[in-house]
Amino acid sequence: MPAYDLHEVGENVWEIPATFRPDMRVPARLYADYDLLQKASADQSLEQLINTTTLPGIVEHALAMPDIHQGYGFPIGGIVATALPRGVISPGGVGYDINCGVRLLASGLTVDQIQPYLEELATSLYKNCPSGVGARGDIRLKDSEFDRVLRTGSEWGLEQGYARREDVEFTEEGGRIDGSDPTWVSARARDRGRNQIGTLGAGNHFIEVDMVAEIFHPVCSEALGLFQDQVVVQIHCGSRGLGHQVCQDFVSQYQSYVQQHKIELPDRELVFAPLDSPEGQEYFCAMACAANFAFANRQVLTHKIRRSFEQVLAGRLTDFDLKQVYDVAHNMAKLEDHTVQGCTLKLCVHRKGATRAFGPGTPGLPVAFRDIGQPVLIPGSMGTGSFVLLGTKKSMEQTFGSTCHGAGRLLSRMKAKKMIRGEQLRTRLRERGILVRSASMADLAEEAPEAYKDINRVVDVVAQAGIAKKVARLQPIAVIKG
Repeated sequence: MPAYDLHEVGENVWEIPATFRPDMRVPARLYADYDLLQKASADQSLEQLINTTTLPGIVEHALAMPDIHQGYGFPIGGIVATALPRGVISPGGVGYDINCGVRLLASGLTVDQIQPYLEELATSLYKNCPSGVGARGDIRLKDSEFDRVLRTGSEWGLEQGYARREDVEFTEEGGRIDGSDPTWVSARARDRGRNQIGTLGAGNHFIEVDMVAEIFHPVCSEALGLFQDQVVVQIHCGSRGLGHQVCQDFVSQYQSYVQQHKIELPDRELVFAPLDSPEGQEYFCAMACAANFAFANRQVLTHKIRRSFEQVLAGRLTDFDLKQVYDVAHNMAKLEDHTVQGCTLKLCVHRKGATRAFGPGTPGLPVAFRDIGQPVLIPGSMGTGSFVLLGTKKSMEQTFGSTCHGAGRLLSRMKAKKMIRGEQLRTRLRERGILVRSASMADLAEEAPEAYKDINRVVDVVAQAGIAKKVARLQPIAVIKG
């Protein structure tokens, strides 16, 4: 392990002091057990975490979750909060897939009830939900209507009949980030996203039919509408080509900005602009548009998944209707109030590969969750399982109301494809009772369970640190991949 001057400051909490490097403004803090700490040291993610401590306006410390791995500029699993008005915003602190997130839907069925129809259901989901690189949906929008998607997110889905009122209520921020302005979304970004609403994409994105395999907290699981052996569905996707282009556009623009202002960076990928500058405001407005696009995308996919369940199960079973549990983002910069050294400050909280985890009583949570905290959805790999957590008081105190977002990659996509054959993986998963529908066996190999860290260890770290509470574990029974 490289000599990073790591100090253990709590159970599974490590810190690199601000004295480690002259340009550090605050310490760097990492949540990990010893095994995950070793894995984090195998790439450049800790170096990237240290680099983020140099950002102007940063408060408290730069944070990383146990699923940390190397990203663009910021590590994936990184959290940085900068104080307004002059605190900076960085596209690398959000990532290329703006508002990549997870939505959980719950049926009233058990796994035994659905098992005879699972093959047919998996095929219907694959047919109804376009997936893969460049996949196009069946929704065609004029410019004015597309602007409405970018401005209103899930509300657009409600107006068009793709959403229910409770879907919007149980989506982070009500499915709409304020401050969006389509003026700052380039023509190229609009072209890339125009026909992609209601599509899954590729990479680590998926639709997954799961069973509730384990309940850790019966009272909280009941409040979320979850029960043992229940059939639920996860959607994991984001803003598709539009979000990627928004990030690319502003990374290029910010490269010019830092050169013009003679700003020295420890890493050229760490470009930024003050949030109150014209450049900072332009990116925030475009990022909010991409985030709203992602909310609308997951909403249309929800509509198509409900249609698939109805097509296959109507007349055969009852209780197949899917109710939304929650929808959370894990690639976003949000303007939030947090207490820092006894003072309430307005902060720009970057969560890149990290999930908002607001604790009980936090303003803005749906009334149904005020007493228990915000639901947190943590997908694992398709061969392991996923977790439903809740935000806590400690997450508000320690991590700006944040926790992990998944298992975290262990192998690069290239290494995974060299080591694993997609056809063999699909056969292996079927033998374990997990059906897979995928357009590409090579892409399937990239997402093999071996390519990811142990989701159980990751979740145990955040639970033991008190920055999330375990509610339920989900186990896959059918997976739809791009």
